[in-house]
Amino acid sequence: MNALIEIGRTPIPGSAEELILSQREDEFSIQISGYVSELMNSRMHFSEDLLAEWGCEHLRQAQGARVLVGGLGMGFTLAAALRVLGPDAEVTVAELIPGVVEWNRGPLGECAGQPLDDPRTRVHIGDVGELIRALNAAYDAILLDVDNGPDAMTHPENGQLYSHAGLAAAARALNPGGVLAIWSAEKNARFTRRLREAGYTVDERTARARPGKGARHTVWLARCG
Repeated sequence: MNALIEIGRTPIPGSAEELILSQREDEFSIQISGYVSELMNSRMHFSEDLLAEWGCEHLRQAQGARVLVGGLGMGFTLAAALRVLGPDAEVTVAELIPGVVEWNRGPLGECAGQPLDDPRTRVHIGDVGELIRALNAAYDAILLDVDNGPDAMTHPENGQLYSHAGLAAAARALNPGGVLAIWSAEKNARFTRRLREAGYTVDERTARARPGKGARHTVWLARCG
């Protein structure tokens, strides 16, 4: 098997580390400089697909649904949400790292089917937490695929999203009946308790990296009230 070849680097705002994009034929990989393990791989995105499918399930027949996706990554969560939602939906994807957006407009675009080109997509380059805190009753679903989940790895400030204050802000940003869906690389019983302490009804699910195989990831589906 051919080795992955580095094809791009981009700085992580507020960090001394960089994201590294590598390619092997039609496979892409992103990792953080200084770390051996991958952050994401284009062949292992089934759990990200399920994050969007489960988080937007209640919106399949909804008109004018508004959804916020925190974290663009390789575009799979955004693409899956667009597949569920109707033609008049609006999906805002917030990505902290400008270079990741450029990669998705370039070499990564075909992986998820060019979701940034969908007319329902809006791109916000910046902190998804700031966007959430700035709005009230704005979204029918918030899908957080940021960093490695509650245990922030790429950017320490991402942990604020999963704090008590961050969860309260997300509740305010959701419309009645809205869903906060969160992806994590690992289980986190402490975070499950924190969601419940914040007033959410919580459905914790397990999703595989690939259909029927691969690492087990965690998806929380949380509703207020």
